[in-house]
Amino acid sequence: MLGGFKLYRCGDLAYLFVPSFATTGLVAHAFTTRLGGVSLSPYSSLNLGLHVGDDPQKVIANRQLICEALGVDISRLVAGQQVHGDKVVTVGAAHAGRGATSEGDALPGVDALVTGEPYVLLSSYYADCVPLLFLDPVRRVIALAHAGWKGTVQNIGIKTLHHMIEKHGCKAEDILVAVGPAIGPCCYEVDAPVMKAVEMCLPGGSVPACSGKPGRWWLDLPVVNYRLLLGAGVRAENISMAACCTACRDGLFYSYRKQNGSTGRMASLIMLK
Repeated sequence: MLGGFKLYRCGDLAYLFVPSFATTGLVAHAFTTRLGGVSLSPYSSLNLGLHVGDDPQKVIANRQLICEALGVDISRLVAGQQVHGDKVVTVGAAHAGRGATSEGDALPGVDALVTGEPYVLLSSYYADCVPLLFLDPVRRVIALAHAGWKGTVQNIGIKTLHHMIEKHGCKAEDILVAVGPAIGPCCYEVDAPVMKAVEMCLPGGSVPACSGKPGRWWLDLPVVNYRLLLGAGVRAENISMAACCTACRDGLFYSYRKQNGSTGRMASLIMLK
């Protein structure tokens, strides 16, 4: 167990899943590790990011590996061109394949994807930022959101939740959310402008952070997102936290900070069956 997630191994391939999602029987989903792919150093081995300088054919081969493990064809995958923004879009079968094998045709400027259609594999990519996965088992709607600090202070998680409610008829109290592996407060040092921005986005302004050197703090960005989701009406018992630092566990995960920017990307993936 890694917090509220479990590790699953399929040969050399290893990925995480969320038990609360799995027990619904409604979705295929994963948060990948760096294990079980074909990429070479510094991207070794299951790099799923097409935008990091890795051989594109190896990345596509890695994406095919995880798609096969989930029982879906890569042609069903949809990706946004993540920009650390707050744009949320609903996608469907017409978008299948966008960004699957080429960064150039990913959905532009999109950091959160929502669908109520089956067999559309939503994907989002990470190396320290906070992955948010959503499942409404009542309305059968899913979503992914990419929440770095910039997305977090722009309320990307809350905006994804509101999009599900306003566009798909979901209720906040029905929605299951998983907060995936991300850089933790043990390793995520931020400056005063970041702290101020986080303080302004949190109800009551109480930031989960510890003081470091003068003008620096150690920030718990996953917990910031947890608090924001609670404030938006998600039930505490419906939130699964990975509680696992990508920088500390860089043998299992990619970490942009730990590896000085030269590294691969994990992916969060979810599809309605």
